[in-house]
Amino acid sequence: QVQLVESGGGSVQAGGSLRLSCTASESTYSSALMAWFRQSPGKGREGVAAINTKTRITFYADSVKGRFTISQDGAKNTVYLQMNSLKPDDTAMYYCAAEVVRSGPWFDGIIYNTWGQGTQVTAPS
Repeated sequence: QVQLVESGGGSVQAGGSLRLSCTASESTYSSALMAWFRQSPGKGREGVAAINTKTRITFYADSVKGRFTISQDGAKNTVYLQMNSLKPDDTAMYYCAAEVVRSGPWFDGIIYNTWGQGTQVTAPS
């Protein structure tokens, strides 16, 4: 089974930037849609951004539009999440998701079959 490995999390002051990476374990793996989700204690899982790997059309949650950018490097089978102007509310565990197995909106986690282990992002005020 394909595995997704996230990296790039850390702690940065509010207003700072981080770049997350999500790399698939198999070089031939290709998922039509890859997404980033986040979850913080006491809150539900939230879809942050997604990218159609064929058309490169991107999708964003309203809370991150204009601050976050999702992109991909097909040669490296990697998806990135560039996060700028981080806010304390962005503090969460961030997960990469792929392999759509059912219909639904990109921000609904149940449509994805493969998840990474998560990487922590902390942006204290």
